[in-house]
Amino acid sequence: MLRERNQTFKLIFISLDFALSMLSFMIATMLHFHVLSPEQRQFVMPDSTGLFAPGAIFDFLGEEVVFYITYLYLGVFISFVQVVTFIATDLYHPRRGLNWFNELYSILRGVLLGLALVLAILFFYRGTSFSRLVILYTAGTSVVLVSFGHIGLRLFLGRMRARGYNMRNVLILGTGINAGRLLETLKRHSIYGYRVVGVLGPRKNALPELEPRIKGTIRDFKRLARQAQPDLIVYAMPHKKATFQEVVEFCDNEGIDCRIVPDMVEMLTARARVEDMDGMPLLTIRDIPLKNGYNRAIKRTFDIVFAGLFLILNAPIFLVLALLVKISSPGPVLFKQERMGLDRRIFLCYKFRTMFVQTREQSDSTWGSANDSRVTPLGRVLRKTSLDELPQFWNVLVGDMSVVGPRPERPHFVQQFKTRYHHYMRRHQARSGITGWAQIQGWRGDTSIQKRIEADIYYIENWSLWLDILICLKTIPAMLRSPGE
Repeated sequence: MLRERNQTFKLIFISLDFALSMLSFMIATMLHFHVLSPEQRQFVMPDSTGLFAPGAIFDFLGEEVVFYITYLYLGVFISFVQVVTFIATDLYHPRRGLNWFNELYSILRGVLLGLALVLAILFFYRGTSFSRLVILYTAGTSVVLVSFGHIGLRLFLGRMRARGYNMRNVLILGTGINAGRLLETLKRHSIYGYRVVGVLGPRKNALPELEPRIKGTIRDFKRLARQAQPDLIVYAMPHKKATFQEVVEFCDNEGIDCRIVPDMVEMLTARARVEDMDGMPLLTIRDIPLKNGYNRAIKRTFDIVFAGLFLILNAPIFLVLALLVKISSPGPVLFKQERMGLDRRIFLCYKFRTMFVQTREQSDSTWGSANDSRVTPLGRVLRKTSLDELPQFWNVLVGDMSVVGPRPERPHFVQQFKTRYHHYMRRHQARSGITGWAQIQGWRGDTSIQKRIEADIYYIENWSLWLDILICLKTIPAMLRSPGE
């Protein structure tokens, strides 16, 4: 819960702190060599074998340029050490944001520890000699800039949350002590963007702070959950096996995250992940790797690099295919259609047109088949080789899709499949993909939907960067096979 959101904020704060540490170093360097001690600005070519020295390749740039490049290396090194010490001193823990004094104290402690580490390392370094005063000025400037940076960023994020930006709706099941503690914790951690849309449970003996938020009893949770449209349901009440199983089943079918506030026995015997949320244990029912902010950043970086290179390198192929589509049958080159992706969001998915022009109602609500009469002769070739999917790399680049993930489906069919196929909505816990685990297993096109669901859930629960690379490598051989082989 807070853990997943905190991973994202860690990346933001780490990037900010690295940039501010570099800025502090640049200010300190200018202050020392241009204001306080300009006489010490001696442009001596550094030892080319030293750790920070750029070597003979920069000789032609001149002594002054090489001097500052050498110091720039030192700045990168100091900034890296600074971020490492901030992580080591637990600066990025979500509880740090609850008290300004504690956060400022942690920044000061991290800067001093980083200063000690840098000076210790440079003591044993036998390359270029650097001014220790520059390093001291950097430490002092870092305390000021990083402190103001954290305060400013937290105020900015808090204001964005107050305006409702990127909020996640939470429905709490329970009206007792655990539910009250959970509500209070979420209110204190408002920066992480959780909004309690309701509380379900008995009014009798309910905590006073929960009463105004009670929307109904636990018996009505399905109806009320569909009305509230929560992103997360937290089970925070005395555990009855039948009720709990019903809640988990409902969350699976609707594609909603589910967490439980466990008792001690459940914590000791649970196979699911137990996380700490400001002192309160929460049991994660479905541990999804891509809920982790670091994993999402890795996957998104992979998508941008892969899709960008693919679009650039294959531009001639795109032009040829576009020309063939245009002359093969009347109509537009690209076909766009609404699809449902990550967290049930609707987006426009692009493909090369493979059918004769039809009405929107026909394209949105008619299921394709192997011998579909609407498909053009060229379209059959494009579909068989999956070349019609190539424009979806643009969807990847803009963030609607991923290179690897469950294939996106039309909203009309999603509403049908969610009631017909068990766990269908769990496919929407990851960004839709151009290729996927189901596709390389042969489950594409007009094949078993249940098999596709099982393959997609396996991918979501076992994601890794290596698995994405493996799927990409196996995609081309899979494209040459007939679906279902």
